[in-house]
Amino acid sequence: MAIEIKVPSVGESISEVFIGEWYVSEGGWVDADANIVGLETDKATFDVPAPKAGQVTQILKEAGDTAAIGDVIAHLEPGENPNKQDGDEAPAASAAQSAAAPAAPAAPAPSAPAPGGTRVMPAASRALAEKGLAAEQVAPTGPGGRLLKEDVMRHGAGGDAAPGGAREERRVTMTPIRQTIAKRLVEAQQTAALLTTFNEADMSAIKRLRAQYQDEFVKKYGIKLGFMSFFVRAVVDALNEYPAVGATIEDKQLVYRNYCDIGVAIGGGKGLVVPIIRNAERMSFAEIELAIADFATRAKENRIGLEELEGGTFTISNGGVYGSLMSTPIVNPPQSGVLGMHAIQDRPVVVNGEIVVRPMMYLALTYDHRVVDGREAVSFLRRIKEGVEDPTRLVLEV
Repeated sequence: MAIEIKVPSVGESISEVFIGEWYVSEGGWVDADANIVGLETDKATFDVPAPKAGQVTQILKEAGDTAAIGDVIAHLEPGENPNKQDGDEAPAASAAQSAAAPAAPAAPAPSAPAPGGTRVMPAASRALAEKGLAAEQVAPTGPGGRLLKEDVMRHGAGGDAAPGGAREERRVTMTPIRQTIAKRLVEAQQTAALLTTFNEADMSAIKRLRAQYQDEFVKKYGIKLGFMSFFVRAVVDALNEYPAVGATIEDKQLVYRNYCDIGVAIGGGKGLVVPIIRNAERMSFAEIELAIADFATRAKENRIGLEELEGGTFTISNGGVYGSLMSTPIVNPPQSGVLGMHAIQDRPVVVNGEIVVRPMMYLALTYDHRVVDGREAVSFLRRIKEGVEDPTRLVLEV
């Protein structure tokens, strides 16, 4: 008996999701717990695994569609892998495998033969009907000469035409995450008085510390000592000195917090996410590094929970990992400040009247001028600069 694959509940505030990528085509076989489809909300992405091994006999929602919580989006017929040979392990479907090629169907049942003998997959049949095409007009590329939906879509977009550099346009529905990002960026520009102040930091001291203690740090904690933990600690120190930068506006009141929930921007499998390091003021360098590493790993696998993205008193964005030398980061409402880290470059600077080469990083602080005065913002950023240039202060808390 077929199993209904439904949209799971992902949080009290989420009522619908966006269908992302189907990792298995109709007729494809999946192992138990292998991911079938990726779903997206306005805050995060997550995968839906197969409850049992079997064949995906029907896909009810296409990529790009929306679905409500509890909606049935596919049917799965439990069974054994028809391609499994005696003594062999059954290969499980994965996102990487399915992205490279659609899974082969278990039996002719999911597909129908065209007049020319080509087996047409159900999704391809619907696509043919929508475009008014016959199966014989489209070249099949699926396993065993099967005609896939992708073949029809390529044909409709000119994929079967002779090469010649045809001018084409491609329209893709914005994902909920991208829509939310766009909405918040516009809101931030329209509702807040945003200004950016800049400074630069000499990274020599941090680089020396990392070189001196890296091996011992890795041996003790099982993780490398990076740059981000120093900046998180420097931000916490600066927030203690200038709490207005971590305050927010609610109605006609300013809300100050005695805790530091620091958002760290991380590139994920489906885009940028900003998970929150809760109570960063209580954490050691190792605890911060471990938390960031865990976020990074789970972001690539789209396993960041919605609750881990909510809240936050301040955000750190590291454009330097992508080579950015300078930028003006945008505040994530309702927060009042965001720090932009950038690439470290060896540059000539004057130290004690002499020109020397030092590893320098430009720093940028964007802040809401309704909450933070210019003097506070400049002092806040200078405090961060002093902390990373003399990291001993971050340990001694002076």
